[in-house]
Amino acid sequence: MSNTSALEKKYNKWIVVLSIVIPGAVAALFGVNLRRMGFDVEPLTFLPPIYASINGLTAVILVVALWAVKNKKIKLHERLMKTAILCSILFLVMYVAYHMTSDSTAFGGEGAIRYIYYFILITHIVLSIVVIPFVLITFVRALAERFDKHRKIARITFPIWLYVAISGVIVYIMISPYYV
Repeated sequence: MSNTSALEKKYNKWIVVLSIVIPGAVAALFGVNLRRMGFDVEPLTFLPPIYASINGLTAVILVVALWAVKNKKIKLHERLMKTAILCSILFLVMYVAYHMTSDSTAFGGEGAIRYIYYFILITHIVLSIVVIPFVLITFVRALAERFDKHRKIARITFPIWLYVAISGVIVYIMISPYYV
């Protein structure tokens, strides 16, 4: 008998598909600029501080959710984790919308700060892709009430997701002086 529940099996294909489609779609849409394609759309330049704030909120929610589960406040933990997922989806939609209507901003820092910025940016991007299947698997294991396996993977998912959320805010703070 397999250790994988029927619910997990049901969602495993979706986890694989979403883990490939989401980064692929973001990469593809990142290269689409509606204004350069001739569409009469206003650049959504107001979005970066909003989606950076959502990243910050996600980090806070993740920390509070960890506190909640450690204090046996399971329903609160569940609601907070669903909210963190929703925040991540909102971030992604706003991020893509911004980049589809606005030109990318070049980082203008020089010297060591430039290397620090690109290190944080690259690790943020790579880990934001890596964390997708981890979040989905962790969530599905909770839905399937496989809490032993949920806890085991959550120990990996949590620090990666927290790093992605915090580093997103840091990237925004570092590049914001160079927005046009």
